[in-house]
Amino acid sequence: MPHYKKYKIPLLWLRRHTSDREFMLLSSVLVGLTAGLAAVVLKTLVHYIHMLLAYGNRLLDQPYWLVVFPIIGILITVVIVQNFFGGKLGRGTANILYSISQKSSMVERDKMYSHIITSGITAGFGGSAGLESPIVVTGSAIGSNYGRDYHLNYRDRTLLLACGAAAGIAAVFNAPIAGVLFAIEVLLTDISIAAFIPLIISAVVGALCSRIILQEEILFYIGQNELFEASHVPYYVLLGILAGIISVYYVRMVHRVEDLFEPYQDKVYSKALVGGAMLGLLIMLFPPLFGEGYDSIKLLESSQAEQLLQDSWLAFFGTNEWLVLCFIGALALVKVFATTLTISSGGNGGNFAPSMFVGASTGFFFSRLMNMLDIGRLPEHSFSMVGMAGILSGVMHAPLTAVFLIAEITGGYTLMIPLMIVSATSFALVKYFEPYSLDTKKLAQKGQLLTHNKDNTILRIMKIRHLIETDFQPISPDACLGELVEVIAHCSRNIFPVVTAEQKLVGIILLEQVREIMFKTEKYKTVQVKHLMIKPRAVVQEDDNMAAVMKKFDETGAWNLPVLDGEVYVGFVSKSSIFTKYRKLLIKTTEV
Repeated sequence: MPHYKKYKIPLLWLRRHTSDREFMLLSSVLVGLTAGLAAVVLKTLVHYIHMLLAYGNRLLDQPYWLVVFPIIGILITVVIVQNFFGGKLGRGTANILYSISQKSSMVERDKMYSHIITSGITAGFGGSAGLESPIVVTGSAIGSNYGRDYHLNYRDRTLLLACGAAAGIAAVFNAPIAGVLFAIEVLLTDISIAAFIPLIISAVVGALCSRIILQEEILFYIGQNELFEASHVPYYVLLGILAGIISVYYVRMVHRVEDLFEPYQDKVYSKALVGGAMLGLLIMLFPPLFGEGYDSIKLLESSQAEQLLQDSWLAFFGTNEWLVLCFIGALALVKVFATTLTISSGGNGGNFAPSMFVGASTGFFFSRLMNMLDIGRLPEHSFSMVGMAGILSGVMHAPLTAVFLIAEITGGYTLMIPLMIVSATSFALVKYFEPYSLDTKKLAQKGQLLTHNKDNTILRIMKIRHLIETDFQPISPDACLGELVEVIAHCSRNIFPVVTAEQKLVGIILLEQVREIMFKTEKYKTVQVKHLMIKPRAVVQEDDNMAAVMKKFDETGAWNLPVLDGEVYVGFVSKSSIFTKYRKLLIKTTEV
C-alpha cells in the first residue's frame, strides 16, 4: 500500500503510453480501491477490538470497564504516536486542508497507515470519537502519495487526494454519493465537470469494497422509512433552528475544551491520563458515549431509547419517560465534551460520527417532547434521522453531504424534503454565527486556509509590512521650490511625502500638480513646499488588515497610499504591488 511498488513499473509504462485523462481514470480506480480497503481494515479492526474486549458481552457489562478501557486506549495511542510517529500525527480534515493550501497537496507517507492504527485503537477501546476523519486523512494520503510517485501536477494530485477521501467516506457508510459530495464541499471548492468522473469512480470502487467484504452489522445502515407528511413541515423548520443552535454550541465548546488542554501539549502522558479519566467518568454516567455511538443511534431510530438509560447509573432513579427524555437531551450536550476529551487528551478520531450522534439525539428529543406534550404526533424515527443531517450540516458546513448521506444510509429518498429543510435551516443559522466549519475555523484564523473563499483568505495572509515601498523621497514642508525641483530631478517617483523633522507626515506633493510652477525659476526661493502640498486621500496604518486597505484604495481611486506607524511616516503601499503579491499567492494554489 505505501509505495505501490507492485504496480509501479506497469503504471509507469501506462503513464507514458496513455493520455493524461486515461491515466487519471485508471488512477482513480486504484486510489479508490486502496482507500476502500483501508476503510475496511479500519472498521474491521474496531469491530474485533470491541468483540475482544466484550468477551462474549460479559466484560463490558461491568461499569468500571467502561471507565478503564478508554483510558487504556488513549494511553496506547499516545505511546504509539510518541515512539513511532515522532509525536506528530496531524489529526482531522483540517490537516488535509492545510496540506492542500500550504504544502501543494503533499501529505506525509506515514498518514497512509498511522491513522488506521491510532484511531482503530482509540475507538476500539471506547474513545468517544468517529472514524470518518481518520479515514479521510488515510484516503487523502493514499491519493496524494500516488500523485507524488507518478509526478503528477498540483491539480491532478489534489484531485487524487480528494478521490481517496471520497472513497474512504463511501466505504465507511456504503454511500458513494455522499463520498463525492464530501470531497467537493469540504476539500475542493474550485472543481470542473471533468473532475466529477474520477471522484465518482473512486467513490463507487470504495463503496463496493465495503459492500463485498464487510459484514452487515459492521456497516451503519438503517432500512426503516416513514412517508413524509407535509403537515410536519413547521416542525422540521423548528428542528432545523434547534439543530443550528446545537451546532453553534458544538463548535464553540470544542474550541473551548481544546484551549483548556493547550498549555499541557508537552505533558503528553499526564494529559492522556487526566483527559482519559474525565472521559471515563462521563462514560460511567452516560454509557452510550462509549465508542462511535452508532449502536445508540440505531436504538433511537427504533424508538428503544429506554435501553440507553438502563445501562447507566442514573437508572437508579427509574426509567420513566420524562427521565429518559432528559437523559437523551443530556446526551446531545455532553457528547461534544466526550469527543473533545478523547481527541485533545491524545486519542485519534473525528467529529463526523459524534455530529450524527448529537443530531439523532436532538431529533429524537424534539419529536418525543412534542409527542409527550400532545403538540403533535411526530414520527420519532424520521426526526432522529433528519436531526443527524441538521447537526452534520451545521458542524461540518456540508449540507449536501448531510442530505445525501442520510438518504443513502436509510435506503431511500422518502425523507429528502425534510432533510433539505432541516439541513438548509441549520446551515444558514450556523453560517451567520460561525463563518467557518469546525475543521476550518482555526486554519482560517491563522490565514492558512486557501481552499475556501480564496479572495478573503489571501488578503488575510498578506501583510502591509511586507509590501511597504521606501524609495519615495521625503521633503520638509519648509523647503523651497528650488529644493523640491532638485529632489524631483533625482527621483523616479511622481509622489513626494512631506515630512517634518520628527518624521510626521503632513502632506504629499504630486508631480502633476507642480509641473507648471516647477519651471518658473523666479519662484524657486519664494514658494515653499507647504504651500504646494495637499492632504493624501487616505492613509494606511502599518497594522491595518489588507481588506481595509483595499477598501481605501477602492474608495479613493488612488494607486499609492502613504503608510504610517501612528503619525510617523514609514513608506507607501501601491495597488500594483498588492496585485502582484496576490497573483503569486493565487498561483500557489493552482500550480506546483
